[in-house]
Parts: sequence; structure tokens; C-alpha cells
Amino acid sequence: MSALIPRPGVMDITPYVGGESEIPGVDRVIKLASNEGAFGPSPLAAEAYEKASQELHRYPDGGCWALRRDLADAYGLDVDRIVCGAGSDELIGLLCRAYAGPGDEVLYSQHGFLMYPIAAKTAGATPVSAPETDLTADVDNLLAAVTGNTKICFIANPNNPTGTYMTASEMTRLRAGLPENVLLVIDAAYAEFVTREDYSPGVELVENSENVVMTRTFSKIHALGGVRLGWAYSSAVVTDVLNRVRNPFNVSSPAQEAGIAALADSAFTDKARRHNDACLKLTTGNIRQLGLEVPDSIGNFILVRFPEADGKTAADTDAFLKARGIIVRRMAGYGLPDSLRISIGLDDEMQAVVDALRDFLG
Repeated sequence: MSALIPRPGVMDITPYVGGESEIPGVDRVIKLASNEGAFGPSPLAAEAYEKASQELHRYPDGGCWALRRDLADAYGLDVDRIVCGAGSDELIGLLCRAYAGPGDEVLYSQHGFLMYPIAAKTAGATPVSAPETDLTADVDNLLAAVTGNTKICFIANPNNPTGTYMTASEMTRLRAGLPENVLLVIDAAYAEFVTREDYSPGVELVENSENVVMTRTFSKIHALGGVRLGWAYSSAVVTDVLNRVRNPFNVSSPAQEAGIAALADSAFTDKARRHNDACLKLTTGNIRQLGLEVPDSIGNFILVRFPEADGKTAADTDAFLKARGIIVRRMAGYGLPDSLRISIGLDDEMQAVVDALRDFLG
């Protein structure tokens, strides 16, 4: 046994495993496991990234000034309260390190993003999950789970992997019910896909509260998952803390330039949103016609639930789809062993999924 002993809680972490990308022996793989943008990144973003690669010997702008300025302009925010990170995952981890530790609790909903308990354990804190209702975060259950040790409450809105969401009024009720010393972190990674009038990514809660943070990402609608780029909007107090604990050059120059270009290409973003709206609706309807349960989703993915019948389970389906060259995501790690999460891809990719499911179900 090694004499090197990590801090308590570290060995309790089950490492996060991303969606698969390859199937041995299969040339053309349809990857629908990681909620990546169907069209890939904006050509302008790809061009900006390539151009920035010619200056790799230069350190990046440690404060991401140009990117933060464009984010502030695009969303009507205070530029001084934006912090950029190497994906929103980094910011989630920084918040846990800054505000939670041994003896503290980090609260999240039952089927919330797996990075919340991982980040909590990394900081030495204890993750606590609150039951959901109809696969949706429940304000009353969350508030009932708050104790004197609770330091952070994470809410993914829309939620990954269920695709459900909390309305703006419910989010306001949650914020009002939380103690002032509990940080509410709204993970709005999929906000750009949402067109519901009763939804808000949380900007107004940040503007009116010292203890609310909104995190966002360029990995989804902007399809820049490979460059690792995210951002947070928070009160001046929390912004100051994040800038103290983050690494000084945590976002690379190519990532910053790609993000700036992606923000500027609104036509591409609108195209991606329109495609997702149409394809999400069509695919949901087609799979429901096969007799499978598909909860309503407002992200760029759907959750498909399967029976426990021998030979027809989610695991059986996953194996069949892989044999067809289709990679989706099993959800057992999220407490949903009967489910597969399927990202919205191109039209022909989604038709291939529906055809494969039809053949599998017989």
C-alpha cells in the first residue's frame, strides 16, 4: 500500500467518464452521446481558432477582457461581474473549492449533473441529493434538504440528463427560501436552446442577489466543447473570489478567439437553434410512436426510457445501437438505469436512430 494518502473523500470519487467516440470495426460512427452541436462550430469560430494557433508562444489575456466585453454586450451584463473558465466544469469546481470543504454539504437535485457531487467530494464536502418530482427538480424537496451545513445548491436548468426545467417563478421561490449564506449556482449550459416564455437562465436573480451565480458554456449551441470554454456571472463579491482562486491564464488564446467569433456569428447560432427545435420535436414524436416513453425536453437531447423486459432493456438497446454504429449515453450513473440519453444530431442521424429502434423493438 502506498504511503501517499490523499485527503479524505478523494478516493470516494467515481471519475467522470465522457461519452464514447469510437466503436471498434465501425468506420462511420454516429455519435449522439455528449450533447455536442449537430453542425459543429461556426466556420468563423474555426477560422479564428486556426488564426490564433499562429501565436501559441504568447500567453493569453489572463482576464479574457475582449471575450468578457462581447459577452456583456451580447447578454446585457456587467462586464466586471463575468469570469471565464476552461469550460463551466472548471467554474463549478472553483466554486466548490472556494465555498465548501470538510463538514459542509453541497446540495443538488436527484438526477442532476454528475460533476456536482464530484466537485463537492474534491473539495472535501459531502454531496446531498434531493428527490425530484416527475424528473424535475422540486423546490420544496430541495429546501427540505437544507441544513446548517449546506453551503452550495446546484441547479441545472434545463437539467441534464432529463431535459426538464424549472420555471422562472420556481427559481425565484427557491432563491427566496435558501438561507443567505447558501450559494445558489444555476447551471444554464443549455439556455440558448430554450424558447419557453416562463424560463429564465437566472440573470435577474444574479442582478438582485449576492448569493446567486449563473454558469454558461460554449460547448453546446456554439459546439466548442473541444476548446473548453465557459463563463460565470455573479455578484461582485463572488466574482472577486473566483478571480482569486482561478489560475491566472486559465483560458487559452485560441479558445478566447473562437468564443469571440462564435458570439459574433448569430446567424449560425440561430440556424442551430431552429434545427434543434424542429429535430427535437420530430424525433420525440417518432420515438413515442414506437411505444417508448420520452419526457418533454427543452435541451438538445432527449431521455428515452425502456421496459425491464428481458432483451428489451436500456442496456440491450444500447448494445444493439452500437452494432449499428450509433453511440448514445446510458444513464445508470444518474440513477436512471432504464434510460438512454440521445443527443440531437443531423436529420439523417436521427432518422438512423429511429429506424434502429424500430428494428430493435420488432
